[in-house]
Amino acid sequence: MSGTQSVSSPAAGARLIRADRGWWFLGGGGYALMRPGQVAPDGTLRASAERYLREAGLYDVRPYTSYSLTVLTSTDCNLGCGYCFQNTAQDPKGGSRPPRIRHARLTPEAVGQVVDFTRTRMAAAGMDRLSLLLFGGEPLLNPRGCRDLLTRAGELGALTASMTSNGTLLTPLIAKELNAAGLGSVQVTFDGDRAEHDTIRIRRSGGGTFDVIVANIARAIETTSLRWMLRVNVSHLNRHGMDELVERLADRLDPARCGIHFARVGDVGVGYANNLLHEDGLVADFVRWHARALELGFSVPRPRAHVPCQACSFADGRYGAVVNADGVLASCWETAGKPGMEVGTVTDGYLPAERTEGRWVSCHDHYRYDEGAEVRASFQDRVDAGVLDCLATTGRLG
Repeated sequence: MSGTQSVSSPAAGARLIRADRGWWFLGGGGYALMRPGQVAPDGTLRASAERYLREAGLYDVRPYTSYSLTVLTSTDCNLGCGYCFQNTAQDPKGGSRPPRIRHARLTPEAVGQVVDFTRTRMAAAGMDRLSLLLFGGEPLLNPRGCRDLLTRAGELGALTASMTSNGTLLTPLIAKELNAAGLGSVQVTFDGDRAEHDTIRIRRSGGGTFDVIVANIARAIETTSLRWMLRVNVSHLNRHGMDELVERLADRLDPARCGIHFARVGDVGVGYANNLLHEDGLVADFVRWHARALELGFSVPRPRAHVPCQACSFADGRYGAVVNADGVLASCWETAGKPGMEVGTVTDGYLPAERTEGRWVSCHDHYRYDEGAEVRASFQDRVDAGVLDCLATTGRLG
């Protein structure tokens, strides 16, 4: 990976990144490994190579086939992670109880309003499929809201449902109920190996969470058909425990039912800073962690072209919506529940554009890093090239 470098994208959204055996092209219509001779010395595609990719449809952006709906079932959380973007400050006493966005909880009445709103938006978009994400806070602080929403959402058409949860409340009974109601997958976050995780991902009442999360996932794997995405947050506090974490998770869980993804923590929490820089040694670490996960049987998401987010990339909400637990619409899950960032309600619809100026933000607009955008893009391209090389070598690119 020492020679890996990134270059300017060959077209909006597409990526061309240098790898061990040539160049990876990632477009809206798929990917291809380009031979060195197909790329000019300045890092741009030669005309014949670009023409081939266009004719093969790899530049084509595939149309959305389902409406994207993210719903916060509860804005409360039982953990006190310092980097959470829903914190309004750090804990003034230095503990694990940072102040958060205002309390809201999805009620049965609100579930009906969300479903009615979604039905109208899906009809306007000409879509009969729904992709639902249960979000929070911690969504399982309101398990009834999760179950009710899943059940009602099934009325709207073919449903694909997932949940982002901290995993501490996911008992076997709740997991089975939500799975039966239509939930298909769960994303759970780890913050390094046990020792590091238990000092970062800590309960608001105090105490670590690593063992209970792993135990809950293991029991749910035995009793449900749920699939799992294990997101691993990387910071200066936990970087050196990642190799041990991968081995521990493989030993205690069924890797065949789990995907795993490593991501640097952005400085999104008020008063939080991740001092881990995007330097070269970190690229090798990220690639090694993903490669070992593949060896142990985990799936690893394939890097892709930059594609617009269905919810926040379209200012009229035509392909997706983010709904707070009180029925207020936000442009993005990062701004849900934050005062002054409302863009409408499920009962009244979206506000006119002149009233949402400055409120309609896109994913990662609030992320802060010490390095500039070019440094971050170069880092991600080099990591993604290494991951693609690993996937190709193991025959798992499909």
